[in-house]
Amino acid sequence: MNIKNNWVITLACILLLLTANVSGASSFTLPHTHVIPIKDTQQDKQYELYIKLPEGYNKHEDTAYPVIYYTDAQWHMELLSGATAFLMENAILVGISWQINTKGTLKDKEASASRGRDFSIRASSDPKVQAKHQLGQANNHLAFIRNDIIQYIENQYNADPNNRTYFGFSFGGLFGSYILMAQPDTFKNYILGSPSLWRDIPHLLELGTQHKQLNANVFISYGALEDKLGIHVNEFVELLHKRNDKSLKLQKIVIESAGHSDSFPMLGVRSISWLSALISGQQSK
Repeated sequence: MNIKNNWVITLACILLLLTANVSGASSFTLPHTHVIPIKDTQQDKQYELYIKLPEGYNKHEDTAYPVIYYTDAQWHMELLSGATAFLMENAILVGISWQINTKGTLKDKEASASRGRDFSIRASSDPKVQAKHQLGQANNHLAFIRNDIIQYIENQYNADPNNRTYFGFSFGGLFGSYILMAQPDTFKNYILGSPSLWRDIPHLLELGTQHKQLNANVFISYGALEDKLGIHVNEFVELLHKRNDKSLKLQKIVIESAGHSDSFPMLGVRSISWLSALISGQQSK
């Protein structure tokens, strides 16, 4: 047997060993976490909820748990799971997935194709862009959250309806800003990380005129290196201050030495720390 044949046999053996190791592997799931399918009852859209319950949770006890609802569930689950485990261990986490049965121009695109449609508040002025991305359906997505998701969670779990929190980053931060101004009573607390406000501030402020009081606690942040986005966030914050709304408690944080993506981990930790202190203070009164 020549050297070449020896190498072929050796390589085959290695491949067999690797295959055996892979076949023996198992997937890891987060403790106390399950995935629930949920349908938008107004439209033929299917989503999933990533629900994590606190350790020791008992449905038959009288304890009412604060709930953190967050968008982009597939991206944010692990960070928020870790942050709440150390900083707010009594919270229920409810992650909202992207649509899993997209149709038309969104079908066969990346898994997150529906987020542009669901989180944006205005249709595109370009007919081709609009036909492709179906933008400006935040109102429909908010109705789905209010009528289906929140109702499901508060019927199935010991969820405190007075302590709902929204968490969104980037496009999800824009969507959270829309909820705050359009239907602020949806959540008590809003965490808006690097919200992609850009040209949407005038429309948001117009929505806000419908409400004399927002009655909400808001944590808003962006990275110090997000120069252009930071200008818009500061404009939005300043206009919120000008409302002179005493029912609105606003906390703005600029995350040092961070751009858009790398500000996210710090947003998760600092905002959950803020929320934990906020709710603890409310419960001690």
